[in-house]
Amino acid sequence: MEITKDVVIGDLLRMDPSVAPLLLNAGMHCLGCPASQGESIELACMVHGIDADALVEELNEYLADK
Repeated sequence: MEITKDVVIGDLLRMDPSVAPLLLNAGMHCLGCPASQGESIELACMVHGIDADALVEELNEYLADK
């Protein structure tokens, strides 16, 4: 599955929990918070001042290498 900015954080973590360290390293330290479970990657990046395109690229590279 290719990750896009529209993917919901909670869905991503359920699909592959091993991506959590990538999200944490990017600055998303509230992965367990209820709000984050329903936010898209794009919205979460906007809230945290993270480049969504760069994070999506990193996530897709990571998942492709698994």
